[in-house]
This record gives sequence, structure tokens and C-alpha cells, in this order.
Amino acid sequence: MDSPGYNCFVDRDKMDAAIQDLGPKELSCTELQELKQLARQGYWAQSHALRGKVYQRLIRDIPCRTVTPDASVYSDIVGKIVGKHSSSYLPLPEFVDNTQVPSYCLNARGEGAVRKILLCIANQFPDISFCPALPAVVALLLHYSIDEAECFEKACRILACNDPGRRLIDQSFLAFESSCMTFGDLVNKYCQAAHKLMVAVSEDVLQVYADWQRWLFGELPLCYFARVFDVFLVEGYKVLYRVALAILKFFHKVRAGQPLESDSVKQDIRTFVKHIAKTVSPEKLLEKAFAIRLFSRKEIQLLQMANEKALKQKGITVKQKRQFVHLAVHAENFRSEIVSVREMRDIWSWVPERFALCQPLLLFSSLQHGYSLARFYFQCEGHEPTLLLIKTTQKEVCGAYLSTDWSERNKFGGKLGFFGTGECFVFRLQPEVQRYEWVVIKHPELTKPPPLTAAEPTTPLSHSASSDPADRLSPFLAARHFNLPSKTESMFMAGGSDCLIVGGGGGQALYIDGDLNRGRTSHCDTFNNQPLCSENFLIAAVEAWGFQDPDTQ
Repeated sequence: MDSPGYNCFVDRDKMDAAIQDLGPKELSCTELQELKQLARQGYWAQSHALRGKVYQRLIRDIPCRTVTPDASVYSDIVGKIVGKHSSSYLPLPEFVDNTQVPSYCLNARGEGAVRKILLCIANQFPDISFCPALPAVVALLLHYSIDEAECFEKACRILACNDPGRRLIDQSFLAFESSCMTFGDLVNKYCQAAHKLMVAVSEDVLQVYADWQRWLFGELPLCYFARVFDVFLVEGYKVLYRVALAILKFFHKVRAGQPLESDSVKQDIRTFVKHIAKTVSPEKLLEKAFAIRLFSRKEIQLLQMANEKALKQKGITVKQKRQFVHLAVHAENFRSEIVSVREMRDIWSWVPERFALCQPLLLFSSLQHGYSLARFYFQCEGHEPTLLLIKTTQKEVCGAYLSTDWSERNKFGGKLGFFGTGECFVFRLQPEVQRYEWVVIKHPELTKPPPLTAAEPTTPLSHSASSDPADRLSPFLAARHFNLPSKTESMFMAGGSDCLIVGGGGGQALYIDGDLNRGRTSHCDTFNNQPLCSENFLIAAVEAWGFQDPDTQ
């Protein structure tokens, strides 16, 4: 064990068990595509020395700020910052949010070195305000560095990346929290079975998803985290979302038939991740991660921008003590003739994360405002998005999440025309819970990204002319980001004086007459849904709910 890769910071006995040094010793390729393949396949995962060389090369090639602290800076400042304190008792910087330093087979000296490096980073990066992932990154890099100074330099280059199209580590509460919201959106759309389980057992499912980075940066065993980090350095932030989604899928597979308690589900997932070797190998975890069909990096960036904007508009940019960013539906303020508090919380867990920050606001109730479609429109106009709830005389309950202001119907000159975006969905609550989303979400092969042009043309469904993509209501699934194969896949919502329609193409997911007395439901191409209740039904009650900013209450 004389390899320089195993340095004085590592507990060699534990390291031997974690990573065997059996792999190739050199890497000659330079092409990104080949590097991506090798990283995913774990080409350098079995060679400690080769992984160290690869990390050095990949991190050296990160485009950074003009002035980025290097190893010589560390040598100059570490004595002044650490002083005479014992490294094992050094306080961690506030920006790591009380995150513990993962052991990752480090000995006591190694764990102390991580603390020293973190304090020096805090000194050189005063703009970092929230970065709980950093202890895990530094602890891993210390394995593949000659000394503390080299590890410091590598971490600084990752933090100082200035490529606007390349996101690496969240360094503010705003960035971290919007990442958690984005992960919640991705789970909502791509892990529906796991999401259904989380909703069933969690009082606030959003708080469970807010833990996603901890699964990766802290709970994953060293050999798993190192494999994830291999691919992350080559492909970027999107890899983290993929792996976290794969973890949730495996957790659901293992725990779906077992009892879960709402007050322990966060800890249950952490424990599952910590002992993930009992369930799946690193290879299978990455295989599952890259089998998930996500949208493009551009789409995820747009969603991240929208979530950041939603947080900024609500004044949530820094972490405050006892502040919960994700707000649940409050039982004491909620009254509905159609759904219970628990059912409304279930619905709230389906809406895009940026609107889950809001509280439900009753806009229209047929029992209060009368059975009139004209009055329905009058009460709902000016609100975007809205939630439609219907209770039939047979006590069936169904509804729709509608992304766009009902005033858009006026643009068709009195004729019935469809509008809205791909974030619309329909659902039923009674007799059983089921949600149906835009068919393109489940079948992305129906679309392909539009060709890059100097000026992206708008479509009839582009309800905003804003050039800033963050200003769009639905940046993640806005219709203008797709070449739709036919009109039927974009029939989201329509309204006239004598009827209201949700979903179209070969049928209608919901049709309600002008008197709000009768309705019908059938399969439609937009959502590929089953009838939401009895195909022809009489209406007992209709409600429309808006999304109220908590700051305006």
C-alpha cells in the first residue's frame, strides 16, 4: 500500500474494503462523448491512482473566475485562520448549515483537514451563503489530493466555475431551495408511483424532497458517491437529479408494501441510502439513473429559473431560523364543500413546486355564487393558475389543474378555442385517486427539440410574448419548446358562453354545460385518461380555487 493515492488522511484498512486498486493506470481519450461513456461505465473507478489523475484533469479544465485561490493561497492563510486550535475541534463555517463531515474512510487527521479547508474556503469566498454539499465534496477530493493545499485548490476551482451554461454546486439558499423545488417537480412527473407513496405517508411531501441533496452528499457510501462524482465532473448538475430520482425509485420498490410513518419517512430514506449496498450496486444505480427519460438540460434550467423567480417574489432568498419555505394547506383556514384538507394537500403535492408555496384561495363556489358559467368566469378571471373541483350527485369527485387565466378565451372572438400549457392535468379523487397528465410527458418520443434558430418563432399556444423565459408561466412544459405532431396533443382548456372543456382530441376529459348542471367525461388524446367519473353526470357542486401568495394574506 505504498501508492501515493493512499495518503496520510486515509484509514487504510477501511479504504481497502471500499475501493480496490485494480483498474487501468492511464486514460488517453480527450473527447467529451468518450469521457462520458467511460465515466458512466466506471472505467477509472477501480484505480485510485487513475481516478486522482482524471479528477486533476477534469477540474483543471473547469472555466473559472480570473482570480481563483490556488494551493499557494492556502499555504499563506491556513496558519492565520486555524491558529493554535486543534483541527478536530474547529467549527464548521455557517454556510454548511450544521452538516456533518462525512467520514468517507478518512482518519481523524483527514476529518480535521476537511474542517481546515472549509474554513479557508469561507475566508476566500465570502459570497457563499449556503452550501451544505461542500463538506462531502472536500472529503472526497482529499482522497485524491497530495495534500490539503491541492484539495483546497480543486474545491476552489469547482466553486469558482464561471461558465453560465454549466452549473456545479449550489452556493446560496436561493439556489439550493430552487433545486429542491425542481427536484420535487421532476419526481412529480417522472416517479409517479414513488410520489404517490410519499404523498400517502407524508404530511408535507415537499419537506421530504428538500432532503434530496443530503442523500447524495452525505448518506451515500463512499464507493457510490465517488461513482456519482465521476460522472458529475464530466456531465454536470443534471446527473445529481438523475441519481436522486433513481434512489427514490429503488426506495419505492423496496418499501412499497411495508408500513411507513409520516414522522419517519425522511429518516427512512436516509437509512435506506446509507445501506443502499443491500439493495443495489453502484452500476445498477447509475444504470437506473440514466434510463430515466428526462427533458433537456435547457428545460431543467428554465424550470430552475422559474422556481428561483417564485422564491424571490415571495422574499425567500436566505435561510431564517424556524422558517419553513414549503407551506402546507392549513386546516384551520380551509373550508370546502367538495374535498377534505387531506385531499387538498394531495392535490397541492401535484401542482408545480413554485405554486405549492402559495395557499389555496376559494374563487368560486356554485353553492355560494350560483350555478352560472358566466359567474364562474367572472370570479376566476385574473387568476393564474386555477384549480377546478367537481362533485357529482353520485358523490364522485374529480377536477383539473388549469395553467392559464380563463380570460384567454376572449382572444378567439367568441369562438371556442383551446389554450393553456402542458402543465395542465386532470384527476379524480373519488372513488379512487388518479391523475392524468399531458400525454407528451409520458411519451416524450412524440416530440423532438426544435432546431436552433436566431429567433425562436412563437406558436398560437405561446400566451406570453416575453423574451425572458423565466417570465413564462410554464417554462418546463411550455408548448413552444416542442414540435407538436398534431393539434390534439395541445388541447388543454377551452371556454365559451355555453360550455367549458378540459382536454380534447377524440373526446373530452371534462365537459360542463353553461348552467353548471350537467357534464360528461371520456377518454381524450391530450391526457390519455380514463373517464374521471360516470361518463354522463349531474353536478352537485363546483368550486374554483386560486393560488394566494402568503405575503398577501
